[in-house]
Amino acid sequence: MKKGWQTKSLGDVCEFQRGLTYSKGDEVDLSDNIVLRAMNIDLATHLLDFSDLKYISDEVLVPENKKVKLGSLMICTASGSKSHLGKIAFIDEDYGYAFGGFMGMLTPSRDLVPKYLFHLMTSGAYEDFIGALADGMNINNLKFDELRQFQVPYPPFADQQRIVGILEEAFEGIATAKANAEKNLQNARAIFESHLQAVFTRRGKGWVEKKLEEIGRTQTGSTPKTSDQSNYGDFISFVKPGDFNTDGTLDYDKDGLSKSGAEGARKVPAGSVLMVCIGATIGKCGYCEQDVTTNQQVNALTPSDGSFNRFIYYQMLTETFQRKVIHSSGQATLPIINKSKWSALSIWLPPNAAEQKTIAAQFDALSEETQRLATVYQRKLAALEALKKSLLHRAFSGEL
Repeated sequence: MKKGWQTKSLGDVCEFQRGLTYSKGDEVDLSDNIVLRAMNIDLATHLLDFSDLKYISDEVLVPENKKVKLGSLMICTASGSKSHLGKIAFIDEDYGYAFGGFMGMLTPSRDLVPKYLFHLMTSGAYEDFIGALADGMNINNLKFDELRQFQVPYPPFADQQRIVGILEEAFEGIATAKANAEKNLQNARAIFESHLQAVFTRRGKGWVEKKLEEIGRTQTGSTPKTSDQSNYGDFISFVKPGDFNTDGTLDYDKDGLSKSGAEGARKVPAGSVLMVCIGATIGKCGYCEQDVTTNQQVNALTPSDGSFNRFIYYQMLTETFQRKVIHSSGQATLPIINKSKWSALSIWLPPNAAEQKTIAAQFDALSEETQRLATVYQRKLAALEALKKSLLHRAFSGEL
């Protein structure tokens, strides 16, 4: 511990306040009584997010101590997921909003700089403390008595202010660098998508439009009985939506079927193109270079007219084709496009397979470069996040 610093428990340096309790019958569509909940904490910025507000009747009296206060922290004390327990938001204004019963508010004492406590409670030390508590819980509930035990490195007030100044300046620079990296990542992907759309929109001389069912055989996968474990093994890959990689390749090694299981499944031959046709990832595409089987969430096209699977794959990625898929799915709560509707969707083909392979090879190269840039930018983002954690650790170890 640095000379002149103390260590105090969170309970010694903060006032704890539980959230407002109200009944389901108090909830209304709109009123002046706004109640903040766990989803109003932005995990990225640790600020309040007002995109999903809860309203209760104006007849419910909200005491002042149940409203968020400037310089305090709102904390999630109960959640359906342990990952949300203990997450905090800095209150940057006197909003006059209440906070709900599964939330709490921490108000620092006068000799504790609010932003100093805020940064401490976004550090690895706090995450480890909450993680240890959550691991021992049978229910997703964080008790104030346990939270009060968190140890707070406690330097003199002037040092607190100095540390906050250093962190705020550094984090502003990190935020700018992250924003630039994310923008560059988006730009790299946008260039690829723009070129993709342009090629299949402008098209060349002699291109013809054909339905998928006119190009080859279409089919939907199936799942052998999971109750019979003899159906599963390593005879042939069993592909599901989670096995589609971002570059269109497939993960062949996660799950497989035995020889007997494959006999009751539908084989998708090498050279086919596949698409997820149900659920949140509808429209996700891939292609196979070896024989596989798939579950019923995946449709497959095996070209029989000499068409090239990667050319078809890239065309299926275009905004034009993806819109067709969504339109044909009915856009229900669980979007789904059945085999007959999917088979009736059309794509454009150049007059010969050689041109398809040339175009696909160009997209392969562009896709590879886009993936390389994405890796570079993702590594930069990870390094910036690691730098932020390192600064927080040094700050509260007395090294800044």
